[in-house]
Amino acid sequence: AGTEKTDDSKEAASGSVYYLNFKPEQDQQWQDLAKAYTDETGVPVEVVTAASGTYEETLKSEIAKSDAPTLFQVNGPVGLAAWKDYCADLSGTDVYSHVKSDDFVLKDGDEVKGIAYVLETYGLIYNKTVLNAYCGMDGAKVSSIDEINSFAKLKEVADDIQSRLAEVSEAAGPEYDLKGAFTSAGMDSSSDWRFKTHLANLPIYYEYKADGITSTDAIKGTYLDNYKNIFDLYITDSTCAPTDLANKTATDAVTEFTSGEAVFYQNGTWEYTGIKDAGLTDDDLGMLPIYIGVDGEENQGLCTGSENYWCVNKNASEDDINATLDFLDWCVTSEAGTSAMADNMGFVIPFKAAKEATNVFVKADAEYTAAGKTPVSWNFTTMPSEDWKNGVGTALTQYAAGTGSWDDVKTAFVQGWATEYAKANG
Repeated sequence: AGTEKTDDSKEAASGSVYYLNFKPEQDQQWQDLAKAYTDETGVPVEVVTAASGTYEETLKSEIAKSDAPTLFQVNGPVGLAAWKDYCADLSGTDVYSHVKSDDFVLKDGDEVKGIAYVLETYGLIYNKTVLNAYCGMDGAKVSSIDEINSFAKLKEVADDIQSRLAEVSEAAGPEYDLKGAFTSAGMDSSSDWRFKTHLANLPIYYEYKADGITSTDAIKGTYLDNYKNIFDLYITDSTCAPTDLANKTATDAVTEFTSGEAVFYQNGTWEYTGIKDAGLTDDDLGMLPIYIGVDGEENQGLCTGSENYWCVNKNASEDDINATLDFLDWCVTSEAGTSAMADNMGFVIPFKAAKEATNVFVKADAEYTAAGKTPVSWNFTTMPSEDWKNGVGTALTQYAAGTGSWDDVKTAFVQGWATEYAKANG
């Protein structure tokens, strides 16, 4: 069954769309696409973008209003559990018929409650121009970027670059003035998700893999020493002192990278457009896996998955639901929609009419996979709550500042998980 789309919905065009967007990096592109759709169809589409790190609370406040979002998103199974009562069943809709496979949907029984609209990849973005220049220097720890295939090698290279920043800058060219091997690991709310969520995925991924599971009510923390290794590297071989990280932002990190002050920058495919707009070219850019010192990690690929699932508000009016379904269908099938998502947003979308993305980081992911490397799955969608992430983030910030210990991080990770899981699952 599902929410059936009526054939006359296009002629009627009496509904409207209100999309509460999760991704600040693509706000302008969504505004442009919404306007293009309205110009073409006459159907009003409003896009509101939640500030970084505030999506859940924004959704809670907006959904209670009379003019609530008709389209919102959840991050995966944990998000769906909290919001499924608001999600229309999409199983009978055109947009669902265009999904490449059920691997990209969230179900509640037989009902399709969420559809992934972008597959993303993150890792260590690096400046290829600088790293190639380093590889040609006397005493370089590697002679080719391909040799960086483990935490031990990454640390050797980063430590060496950090010890001779001026020399590496000179080798790279006059536009470079390196301040650190890594951009600042900012722990303010615009940036801390990179470490409390995306970096934290690595020890969770390896623990799940070792134990043959896909989620747990009690994380053991088997790989937290590895988590410490990589975080220590980030905050030691950095553009700033660890004590400055509490106030460093996402903008600080990307600016350091694009202005030639750092070589490595942990982030994902969603940053591609912004990095290009700041003046770097495809030839300057590459992405390495995030190595944390686990046996066999030379066979590890990049971290690829989705935490972005569209959900249609079943409490919206029938006209608005139909208008929203028509808009989604147009986004993933029309020339304008698929071009905007591939070219302007840099997205890989899991729909049959998808255009090939021009995003160099997406291509890096495909190359690793083609070479037989195993992509790291996104397991952070099983993290028990936002409060769990915030607890880990606070402990990491205090550890970096020297006011807390690594044991506090372990406690937040392991005990915090058990507590938050029990809270969420009664």
